[in-house]
Amino acid sequence: MTQTRPGYSHGKYYSDVLVDVLRELDIEYAAFNPGATFRGLHDSIVNHGGNKNPEVIFCCDEEFSVDIASGYAKVTGKPMAAIVHNMVGLLHATMAIFNAWVDRTPVLVLGSAGPLDVERRRHWIDWIHSSVDQGSVVRDYVKWDEQTTSLTGAIDSLLRGYQIADISPKGPVYLSFDTGRQEDEVAEPIAIPDVSRYGAPAPVQGNSEALQKVAELLVEAERPIVLADYLSREPGAVDALIELAELLSLPVIDCGNMFSFPNTNSLDLKGAEKELLSQADLVLSVNVFDLSQALSAFSKEAGAAPIREESMIIDISLRHFPIRAWVHDFGKLPPIDIPISADPYLALSGLTKLCRERLTQKPGRINRYKERFTQLKAKHDELRAHWQFQAEKARDEKPIAVSWLHRELGEVIKDEDWVLTHEGLSSWARNLWTWEKPYQYAGSKMGAGLGFGLGISVGAALACRPLNRLCVDIQPDGDFLFNSSGLWTAAHHQIPLLIIMYNNRTYYNSESHQKMVAKARGRPLENTAIGTRIEAPFIDYAGMARSFGVHGEGPIEDPQELRPALERAIKYLKDNKRPVLLDVVTQAR
Repeated sequence: MTQTRPGYSHGKYYSDVLVDVLRELDIEYAAFNPGATFRGLHDSIVNHGGNKNPEVIFCCDEEFSVDIASGYAKVTGKPMAAIVHNMVGLLHATMAIFNAWVDRTPVLVLGSAGPLDVERRRHWIDWIHSSVDQGSVVRDYVKWDEQTTSLTGAIDSLLRGYQIADISPKGPVYLSFDTGRQEDEVAEPIAIPDVSRYGAPAPVQGNSEALQKVAELLVEAERPIVLADYLSREPGAVDALIELAELLSLPVIDCGNMFSFPNTNSLDLKGAEKELLSQADLVLSVNVFDLSQALSAFSKEAGAAPIREESMIIDISLRHFPIRAWVHDFGKLPPIDIPISADPYLALSGLTKLCRERLTQKPGRINRYKERFTQLKAKHDELRAHWQFQAEKARDEKPIAVSWLHRELGEVIKDEDWVLTHEGLSSWARNLWTWEKPYQYAGSKMGAGLGFGLGISVGAALACRPLNRLCVDIQPDGDFLFNSSGLWTAAHHQIPLLIIMYNNRTYYNSESHQKMVAKARGRPLENTAIGTRIEAPFIDYAGMARSFGVHGEGPIEDPQELRPALERAIKYLKDNKRPVLLDVVTQAR
């Protein structure tokens, strides 16, 4: 649409104006499964907006729509729109909204209510699809929600919702617009505020006295360790941590929810966290949401704690800002000696400067740091060599070992500009690949619930499409079956994505739990297959992919056939710029 008066919308309808605001907010895409209660907004996106900024991403499920927006946000760092149909669409989307909440991902979830004026409601259907407080369905796991009727209120809601979603720690918001009002005509041009004046505030800086104390402790510590997470979401934070770690020879444990530290750096000690925590005299935690779990070396068992009681714990985080009572996603309350609320980049940069200043007064510490670096590098090299050996040792195993799958895939894509969009519960990609660029891992560890891996990956690949990056989804089969229709969305919108089906033919997490119970009770282990194995019949994932318009190959069961199949899949993707699925039958772990 061409505006004839700057700063105003000349849309004919209420929903036209909403589209103009979305354009001003630079919302590139709106993912949705079509629904009657936002038919006005749907029409305005396609006709008034010309299906550009936002462009429709057509999905077959509301949950998948929100997952796509989450994956997009993981790559770009900014919200994308997902539109859900009234009450029933919102109820479908709740699991994906909860996943975005747990993962601190900004998503602009747009919905509809009513018509709130009962005189405008159709018999029966509009009544059962209406709520006096629709946001109550998701209020406990969004950062903010609002239900508006007036047009000026709707504009304010969009501006405020975007701003809140974009403030760290980020997260989803839900905004509901009256179904009837969306289709009302607008009598005159409506002013559109200057969106640059409604941005997120400057990041929080840490208390200067607390940072000075931390610098003193870090310089003097003999056995320090750094726990870091989600740093790639904060511009400059990864480089700031590298600078601090190399200055003081600090071992770093990347907690793994997103990229926080390169695995090629000799101070990367992921894999040695239990040993290091059991010896540490100082722990510096940076941007870790569940510190209690991290201090227990990521054990899920209550009470498992390798850390020494006398260890000094320093925490730089904003985790307490979004705390809600409904779900305790922050974990058990750990003891912290120096808690600091701060943006990780600002805090780490400040700490590095303070430590450099202190070292001018303590030049003798430099030699100690050199000794520590030598010891840590030896441990780092040992871990890397061990993982390579484990993968090589499993090269001929059938079903195909997960380690060998990752090893071969890493070799095939090592010269590509790749992004790992999803990898289930395995750490083999980080163990074996060259993990150096913050964008290389979009971060989608399964934790909140099943069914989001494919959606997250399609959204991430959508964001990476103009960058021509090779996006890889190592996709567990059980998770995939929740939202397999997403293959059609990827094919329809020609979103290049390499989907490697991690096909272990079981819900392994549940099977492992059943084995624990069976062993404890002295019951037959073979019965653990009942209700957990995906068999009788096995699923033809390649055939399923082809039925949705995605190039499919497999199942690959011989490890010697794996490399050629991977090469064929990548060649197809690069030549055709379309999604491809390769079904690989693997061991459970």
